[in-house]
Amino acid sequence: MSNFITSKFWADSTERAVKTAAQAALGVLGAGALGVLDVDWANVGSVAALATVVSLLTSLASGAKGDSDSASLID
Repeated sequence: MSNFITSKFWADSTERAVKTAAQAALGVLGAGALGVLDVDWANVGSVAALATVVSLLTSLASGAKGDSDSASLID
């Protein structure tokens, strides 16, 4: 469990979560919205938030198996 208290682990996890949220939001935005006023912003936020949670859970699961200082599954 000490793997999860390193600053490098949380920096990696946060970076991945932010990237994942941005990618999910861009995916939803690009899926048929014609303009800023046509976007369902609540849906964009909801999808991005769920993607962030999944990313953080993946980092936690990976931290228990891979490099002890990283959120990566690979050593």
